[in-house]
Amino acid sequence: MTAGEAIRAAAAALAPVSDTARLDAELLMAHLFGCSRSELLLRHMRDPAPPGFAALVERRAGHEPVAYITGRQEFYGLPLHVTPATLIPRGDSETLVEAALALRPDAARVIDLGTGSGALLLAVLACMGKAEGIGIDRSQAALEVARSNAETLGLRPQARFVAADWHAAGWTETLGTFDIILCNPPYVESDAALDRQVRDHEPASALFAGREGLDDYRVIIPQLRGLMNPQAVAILEIGANQAEAVSALAAAAGFAAELRRDLAGRPRALILM
Repeated sequence: MTAGEAIRAAAAALAPVSDTARLDAELLMAHLFGCSRSELLLRHMRDPAPPGFAALVERRAGHEPVAYITGRQEFYGLPLHVTPATLIPRGDSETLVEAALALRPDAARVIDLGTGSGALLLAVLACMGKAEGIGIDRSQAALEVARSNAETLGLRPQARFVAADWHAAGWTETLGTFDIILCNPPYVESDAALDRQVRDHEPASALFAGREGLDDYRVIIPQLRGLMNPQAVAILEIGANQAEAVSALAAAAGFAAELRRDLAGRPRALILM
C-alpha cells in the first residue's frame, strides 16, 4: 500500500473521532517519514507506507492528540517538543506573544508563570534578541521539556527554568522583578465538558481551576505587583467567558485591565498594568 492509499484509509477510519481526520493522517505519516507535511505531499505519496503507521492511527482513534503521538507541536513558528506532562500549545495563545512584543519590545527580563513546554517564554525570547527570561512550573517533568526546547532552539543561555508553585509561601522571593509577566494558568471550570482528547490526555493540573475556573487567578493576581518593574505589563490568558470576572479580580488588586482578542475574535488575554 502506498502512503497516499494508507492516508485515505486512515482518514476514513479517523473521521468519527476527529474533525481533522485527513490532516491527522498526513501528520502521522509525515512523522514516520521524518519530513514536513508539505514534503510528504510533494514527494512521498506514492512511496510504500512505512511500517508502524497503523499503530499510530489506532492511537489517534483512541483520542490521543496527534502532538503527543508525534512529540511535536509548532507554536509561533517554533518547533516544540511536547509530552503528556505539558499542555499542547495552541495558536490562540499566540495572542499573548503578540501583546508582549507590541507593548514591551524593549523588555530585558521576562517571566512565564506555569511555563509547561516553555512555549510562551521561548516565543517571546526568540523575538527579543538580548532579553532574558525565567519559566516556572511546579511540574519537574514539564520543566525538563521546557529546558529541552530551549536547548533545541538555541535559547538556553537566555532562558532559565525553575521549580516554583504560586500556591506556596515565598515562591517569588528569589525571582526578582520583570518587564513582562506571561501566564496561561489553569482556567477551565471543574465540571466543563471537554473533548476527550483534552480531558483524557492533557494534564488536569494545568486545566482545571475550580467551579468557576477562577481559583488560580485569585491566587496569582494579588501577587503580581511584587514581580513587576515600573512600566511592566502582566499578560494573562483567559477563557472566552471570563473577561469580566478576571478584570474584576484585577481591579480589586489595583490593576487596570485591557482585553485582547484572538484571531477568531474571542476574548483571549488581559493586559494588567
